[in-house]
Amino acid sequence: MSEMTEASVRADVRAWLEANWNPDYSLIEWRNRLVDSGWGAPHWPTEWFGRNLPAGLVPVVQEEFNRIGAVGVAKVGIRVLAAATILEHGTDLQKKKFLRPSLTGEEAWCQLFSEPGSGSDAAGAVTRADLKGDHWVVNGQKLWTSGAQKADWGLLLARTNWDKTKHAGLSYFIIDMHQPGVTVQPLKQMNGHATFNQIFITDAVVPADMLVGREGGGWAVTNTTLMHERRSADGLRSWALGSDKPGRVYEEERAEIAVALAPYKWYPNRAGRVELVVPRAQELGKLDDPVVRQEIARLMILSKSAEWTARRARSAQEQGRPQGPEGSLGKLAASHVARAAARVHTLISGADALLTGSDGAMNGTIAEILVSVPATSIAGGTDEIQRNIIAERVLGMPKEASVDTDKPYRDVPRNIAG
Repeated sequence: MSEMTEASVRADVRAWLEANWNPDYSLIEWRNRLVDSGWGAPHWPTEWFGRNLPAGLVPVVQEEFNRIGAVGVAKVGIRVLAAATILEHGTDLQKKKFLRPSLTGEEAWCQLFSEPGSGSDAAGAVTRADLKGDHWVVNGQKLWTSGAQKADWGLLLARTNWDKTKHAGLSYFIIDMHQPGVTVQPLKQMNGHATFNQIFITDAVVPADMLVGREGGGWAVTNTTLMHERRSADGLRSWALGSDKPGRVYEEERAEIAVALAPYKWYPNRAGRVELVVPRAQELGKLDDPVVRQEIARLMILSKSAEWTARRARSAQEQGRPQGPEGSLGKLAASHVARAAARVHTLISGADALLTGSDGAMNGTIAEILVSVPATSIAGGTDEIQRNIIAERVLGMPKEASVDTDKPYRDVPRNIAG
C-alpha cells in the first residue's frame, strides 16, 4: 500500500468528489454514498466506513469538500459523541447497528449521565440496571438532558453492582428512548428556553447486547464520551451553518440544522457574546470611560488566550496526538470569558441590561446573555470539576480526600436512596 501524503490524499478525494458529488441528491442518498466511500469519516478504520487516514491529513479532505461545496456527514448533536464512544468501546454488533446512521443523521441521540442527587458527579449515579435473563431492567431518573425529546437512543450510565466501589459498580448502555417506561419532561429555564429535560425510567428494558464495554467498566467508557464533549465545549465552537446554494441536498441540510439547533439558539449568548462588546461600547459612547476600557481589555486578553489554547488543542488533535489537559483548561477558560463578558455588557448598558424584550438593550439580547452565562460554568462539568481535573491530572497535586470511593457504594450516604 502506497504511503499517504497530502498530495495523494488531495488528489484522491478531489477525484472522488468530482465523479460523485451531485447537489440534486437527497441528503440521505448523498450521505450513504459518502459513508460507503470512506471520505465521510476518513480517520475511522476502513472496516467501519473510514480510510485509516492519519488525523493530520483530515483537514486536507475538508478543504476539498469546501472547495467544491460538498455536504459532509452529520455533525450536529450528541450523535457525534455516541459515534466516537461506540467506535472506541462498542462491539461489532453495536458498530454495525449505530455507526452508519450516526453519520447519515438518520438517528438522534441524547446523553443520560446527570441525576438530581449527584449533579456534576456523574459517578454518583443511582439509576440502577438489574440483569434479568437476557436483558437489563433499568429504573431511575436523569436530569439536564438536552435533545431527549427528539432522541431515538440514549447513552445511559447506570449502577449494576452496589457491592463494589463508586466507580467500579457502573456500566454503560445504549437505551431505546421510544420504549414504554421512558418518560421525557422538558425543563423551563430562567432565560425562557427549554433545552433540557428530566427523564423518568421505570422498568425500561435494555437487551444484554446493548451493554457498551464490560459490566462494571462504565466509568472508562463515560470518560471517553466526556473527553469528546469537553473538547467541543471550549466556548469557541463553530456553529453549523447550512449553505445558501440551490439544490435538494442543501435544502435538506438547512432544514436538518434548523431542527437540530432550535433548542440551542441561545447557546451563543451563554458564551457571553464577546464580539458585541466593542460595537456596543462604540454605539453608546463608552469607549472613553477608563473603567469600561480596562474591563474590555481584560476580556479581550482572556478571550484571545482561550482561543489560542483551543487552537493548540485542535492542532494536536489533527496531528493525532492524544487528548491532553486542553479540554478542561478550555472549558474553564470559557467560563471565565463568559462571566467577564457579562460584567462588561452590564458596565456598558447599565440598568437597561436588566430589561427583557423590546424595552431592553439590543431588544433584550443583553439581558438574555446575563441569565444564560451561568450555564457555561455548569454544563459539561462544573468549574469545580475542571479545577479538580487540572489540579490532579495536570499539576500532579494530591487528590482531595474522599469518603465515597473506598467502600461498597450501598454503604455510602447519598442524597437519594439507592
